[in-house]
Formats: sequence, C-alpha cells, structure tokens
Amino acid sequence: MPALEYPDTATLPEDLRKALATHQANVYRMVAHSRGMAVSFLSMADAMLQTNSMPMALRELAILRVGHAYGSRYELHHHERFARAVGLGDTAIEAAGTGVTCGLSEREVAVIRWTDRLLAEHTLDGADRDHAVEMLSVTGFADFVLTVGFYQLVCNFLNTFEIDTAGEA
Repeated sequence: MPALEYPDTATLPEDLRKALATHQANVYRMVAHSRGMAVSFLSMADAMLQTNSMPMALRELAILRVGHAYGSRYELHHHERFARAVGLGDTAIEAAGTGVTCGLSEREVAVIRWTDRLLAEHTLDGADRDHAVEMLSVTGFADFVLTVGFYQLVCNFLNTFEIDTAGEA
C-alpha cells in the first residue's frame, strides 16, 4: 500500500491552516485529513503538554510506556527527548520500554504499573486507584488517565497512517 500523502494545506479551512501554523510535526500534518476534528485534536495535544497537572517527568514516563506498548517509533523518538528535557533519567526511560523498575522511585514504579493496568484492563480501580488519587490528587489522577488514553489514540493514528519523522526538525 502506498504511503498516504499529507493534505494540501491550501485546501484546508482557514481555522485549521492557522492551527497548523504552530503545529508543524508530521502527526499534526496528517491529522489535518480530519477537517472536522483536527483543530480540537490539536487543542487536546496542547493541553496534554501545557496544562496537564501531572509532574512532567511522570507524564513523559506514562507516554513512553504507551509508546512502547504500541511499538510507535515516532512517539518514542519525540517523547524520549521531551522526557530527558524535563529531567526523567535514563533508568526510567529504559524502564518504560522494558518494564524493569529496579532503581526507580516509588512514583515512577507506580506510574508504570498504573499505565500497564490501563493498557491491559482498560480501568484502574481498587487499591491502585486509591493510591493514584493519594499520590497525584484527583485532578492529577484524571489527567493521568486522560494522558494514557490520548496517547493510545495518538499511537493508533501514527501506526495506522505509518507516520515517520521524515522532514521534521
């Protein structure tokens, strides 16, 4: 099957062209095929990185775990850089791929465990939910669940559309 082309930005609605002006990554360019949802998707992507109440390093750890679960090289390429930039250590970055949590903090171990449960069981309940609310607050827990779910969506899109980093900075 030939690769799908990025949409011609000249044919896109004005609001989407404006939104893409500040979202240059290939995933965003391809999302523009969804003319009705792309602007909202871009807003959600911004919220994930800019207004998420989770500590940034833990957020990136969860995103990397999802990226590894989905085998998304694109996601891993970008978020390993983000993870390092916000202070996530090499041991935690490696653990996101292997699941081996020796040497991680209690919070890092918990985020990997909770992410795995969400990915496998599609819920986090009981003692794990209580622990997550205690550790992150209800707001942080809500943002954690939304983060894992959003990046599942992103990885599904990346994998299905076979998006790579060609041409990105």
